[in-house]
Amino acid sequence: MHTVILCLLIVVFMPMMCAWISGYYRYKQFGMVDNKKPRIQAGQLEGVGHRACAAQANSWEALAVFSASLLALFIAGVDLSVVATLCMVFVALRVVYIVCYLTNQDLLRSTVFIGGFGICLYFFYLALSV
Repeated sequence: MHTVILCLLIVVFMPMMCAWISGYYRYKQFGMVDNKKPRIQAGQLEGVGHRACAAQANSWEALAVFSASLLALFIAGVDLSVVATLCMVFVALRVVYIVCYLTNQDLLRSTVFIGGFGICLYFFYLALSV
């Protein structure tokens, strides 16, 4: 159970990590981070900074799906130690996904996304199979 919770905590911080990266690129591109209109400024980013913002948005979405799939397992009474390894694989895939996004590796990024999403779908399957 501790492994699953730790994995969830790591996934919680992934959008923030992407935000910090995009903040670096905002400062680099514009000379400042506009905290009054951050979304407008983020929309004007180019290159890696723009991709970091997109990775942040996707990280929020992945957090929602991963959290929901873990909740389904918990509600169904599935022993979470059974899925601990898959949770670690999910976290690793999300890290690779972000790196792929930042380095503009679109095909690999999509493949990695499918793997992570597949894990979440498998968690729902397990929850429904109890």
